[in-house]
Amino acid sequence: MDYNKISALLEKYWEGESSLEEEALLRNFFSTPHHDLPDELQEAAPLFQYFHEEAEKVWEAPSAKVVKLSPLQHWMKYAAVLLMAIGIGYALKQHQHREKAVIVAMKAQDMEDPQKAYAETKRALQLLAKNLNKGTSKMQKLSYFNEATAVIEGKD
Repeated sequence: MDYNKISALLEKYWEGESSLEEEALLRNFFSTPHHDLPDELQEAAPLFQYFHEEAEKVWEAPSAKVVKLSPLQHWMKYAAVLLMAIGIGYALKQHQHREKAVIVAMKAQDMEDPQKAYAETKRALQLLAKNLNKGTSKMQKLSYFNEATAVIEGKD
């Protein structure tokens, strides 16, 4: 094929104006090695050789083997999902039961008066804060213990 015609096709390709047939001509031309190519054609040769090789690989690709899996083969997954669903259901049931118990307890304590309800809530939050402060002090002691352990281990 004439190098001038290939140069013209290559120029159309770089401009994005080439057709699919012209691109196929370029791939076919560059699929065989040419030792006397001009410099401007030698620059494009590796690109079109790559395109040609990849197109051949697509047709030569081996088909993937299909492996059928039995649904019972992964029984642990199904068991885990079932246990999680049961656990979530149980937790929701317990939450509803606790809400009902709190409502019944509030009615029993006659908490319909807003001032009484406020005072009871304040007392409960103070008790909670007191217990949290106890936990914080225990965690500080644990932190000191961890620091001392790290110092001792560092000297060994």
